[in-house]
Amino acid sequence: MFDKILIANRGEIALRILRAAKELGIATVAVHSTADADAMHVRLADESVCIGPPTARDSYLNIPALLAACEITGADAVHPGYGFLSENARFADILESHNIHFIGPKAEHIRIMGDKIEAKRTALRLGIPCVPGSDGGIDDIDEARKVAADIGYPVLVKAAAGGGGRGMKVARTEEELVDAIQTAKTEAKAAFGDDAVYLEKYLEKPRHIELQVLGDGQGHAVHLGERDCSLQRRHQKVWEEGPSPALNESMRSEIGDTVAKAMCELGYLGAGTVEFLYEDGKFYFIEMNTRIQVEHPVTEMITGIDLVNEQIRIAAGAPLSFTQDDVKLTGHAIECRINAEHPATFRPSPGKIAYFHPPGGLGVRVDSAVYQGYTIPPHYDSLVGKLIVHGRTRNECLMRLRRALDEFVVDGIDTTLPLFRTLVRNQDIQNGVYDIHWLEKFLANGGMDDKPKG
Repeated sequence: MFDKILIANRGEIALRILRAAKELGIATVAVHSTADADAMHVRLADESVCIGPPTARDSYLNIPALLAACEITGADAVHPGYGFLSENARFADILESHNIHFIGPKAEHIRIMGDKIEAKRTALRLGIPCVPGSDGGIDDIDEARKVAADIGYPVLVKAAAGGGGRGMKVARTEEELVDAIQTAKTEAKAAFGDDAVYLEKYLEKPRHIELQVLGDGQGHAVHLGERDCSLQRRHQKVWEEGPSPALNESMRSEIGDTVAKAMCELGYLGAGTVEFLYEDGKFYFIEMNTRIQVEHPVTEMITGIDLVNEQIRIAAGAPLSFTQDDVKLTGHAIECRINAEHPATFRPSPGKIAYFHPPGGLGVRVDSAVYQGYTIPPHYDSLVGKLIVHGRTRNECLMRLRRALDEFVVDGIDTTLPLFRTLVRNQDIQNGVYDIHWLEKFLANGGMDDKPKG
């Protein structure tokens, strides 16, 4: 097992990793920018190192500074959390060259899945169903026209190195295709330094279903059920739940076994999430995230398995501590991402938290690194915390979530709490009948106009 883990992240995920490490008896090192000097993970870690000024590129993305922090403290492993350097294969390679363990997948798997075109090719080779589309990148307009005609309009132009909706455009006709490709290429080049794009069939009303996987790189891999992440705004997840209201046990087992078998064949090491669009009873692979996810607590609540603990154990060379037969899904869980944003306009609302009162009670979990008097800095994402609720049934979970949301108080800044208080009372949400476009249509129709602070 590792002696000391450096946590190359901030906020609630840094605190989540710190807690898992302490429960394993491992010493922890927090790194922070000057803007995060008073952060909770810095206060609770065994050691802390300032790695630069507020901007992420000069601190949390500063690889030389992180290496120096490892050398100063003697950390023998780094956990990257999510975001920042968590899916940076070069960072994993550099750590390995310095005899420091990267708590995550092999660099080769990060590279494969980080390139959306190569990820799709790999998925097809491993027997994972994919969205119909181009075999690779689209080099010219004539080729794009031919592919689009073959798969049928509407089509989706996607950045090969993309994510978060950037470099992604819909074309419903041949006339729209040229502009969609040019715009997607420009966005992709600006966001990722790579303008390669490819085409996929655009699904009109899909759900976003993702499978949580764990592999030990020793020929063993399991799936831990699915999470439904269909409630999204601008391709950013807002509400996640598991199991999905759209799937039955047979569907779950079939796609789960397919994914677990593929991860075994790949020799995958660590935690990962295989993401699909689901429509009319069919799954279509879209990408794989080679890291822990923001929404991992949903899976922890319904399986009782500590995913971060397993990540650390596996990275240290231990085999999986359980088999597929040991994985049992119990009850239902929902996570709400509470951000420092206006609930109707989503305008960022950094600032000082004047009062903070999280909910409690049976089946209620709050993952947050903020506290009363803490100032949300403007330099990073706006996540205040995650409210995760578990119940024996989906209905019980929804009622518990309603109660917990009504208890949750964050004063001094705008938050998205009012959005969730509205959603949990919406009939479509209660019935589980929504797709990836539902939330944006709801907001466009004035569902959250002029809501107060939360």
